[in-house]
Amino acid sequence: MTLSRQEFMALSGLQQETLTVWLEEQWLIPSDTSAGPSFSEIDLARARLIRTLQQDLGVNDEGVAVILDLVDQLHGMRRVLRELRQAEHNRESKP
Repeated sequence: MTLSRQEFMALSGLQQETLTVWLEEQWLIPSDTSAGPSFSEIDLARARLIRTLQQDLGVNDEGVAVILDLVDQLHGMRRVLRELRQAEHNRESKP
């Protein structure tokens, strides 16, 4: 599912100013299309995480940046592990 800027703002509850700052900080990195930025469900989940961190947990901007970096690293390691498991499975499957 892809979302336009307006759809994303409506679903995330973000104001234009907040979205602009988050884009500048690269906390959200939507796909570029000829119609403008295109947001994904992952972007929406990430926006909800940021709001929870800031509003519910009181995490400051520097803390949000660190947490997002750690989340990105974790997802990257999970992807590599999945690829390694698949390669091992493929190697074991060969006669």
